[in-house]
Amino acid sequence: MAELGLNEHHQNEVINYMRFARSKRGLRLKTVDSCFQDLKDSRLVEETFTVDEVTDMLDGLQTVVHSEVESELINTAYTNVLLLRQIFSQAEKWYLKLQTDISELENRELLEQVAEFEKSEFTSSNKKPSADLIKPKLAPLNEGGSELLNKEIARLQEENEKLKTRLKTIETQATTALGEKAKLEKSLKDLQMIQGDQKANVNQDITELENKVAALKCQFEKTLNDSTANQKSLEENLVTTKHDLLKVQDQLSTAEKELEKKFQQTAAYRNMKEILMKKNEQIKDLRKRLSKYEPED
Repeated sequence: MAELGLNEHHQNEVINYMRFARSKRGLRLKTVDSCFQDLKDSRLVEETFTVDEVTDMLDGLQTVVHSEVESELINTAYTNVLLLRQIFSQAEKWYLKLQTDISELENRELLEQVAEFEKSEFTSSNKKPSADLIKPKLAPLNEGGSELLNKEIARLQEENEKLKTRLKTIETQATTALGEKAKLEKSLKDLQMIQGDQKANVNQDITELENKVAALKCQFEKTLNDSTANQKSLEENLVTTKHDLLKVQDQLSTAEKELEKKFQQTAAYRNMKEILMKKNEQIKDLRKRLSKYEPED
């Protein structure tokens, strides 16, 4: 038996519509036949007719048949629109958007398939309409609509789970980044403390040198008091010592600046500073990404 590629329920609906169309078609054919019979009964009463009389009869018959056929075609088009309206209304209740391909209505292969289906359903098997197939209107899409709704809910739940998993991953990455930032900040503080200790050591060396100079000055003054003969030599030594002290202070200051400059130029300092800057950028980016998933107030 020919099939239309539909499930049993929809195929039964098609059979119902075809039965309705066959009934309407049969009525219209009877009407056309009656037009010819009326012409025979009312006009064909003479044995011979002139050309004008035959022409007049045929024109009248043409008008009547044209009107009947046109009326049937218009009624068929309107009936199809009402049928489509029922189907689309049911689809809209479940927020579905159906599409039709008008070009397929003239597909000879499909039309022949429908003709074969009609022949197998109504002509060859001489089937009678069953109570299950005769329905006054389309049945509501309860089961099918529920299935579509359940599928949509399942899809949304799956998408929600994916978003939750992604959010957890981002939160984990953010936590890791914050931990790394804390470690880097601690390392930077340790380096700053080391640098401070080095500066303190330099200051301590300067203080010790100053104390030594002060001690030497005291010694020179004592020696000057004890021996006036060596006063000039002591004064010269004192001046020399002062110059040496200034020189040493200048050298210490230069060494301190060079030490600080070299420390800032070390690879470890630059790398740590660069890593800290990158982590700050990553944290800013993660905060922006997290803000997209935070619920709005």
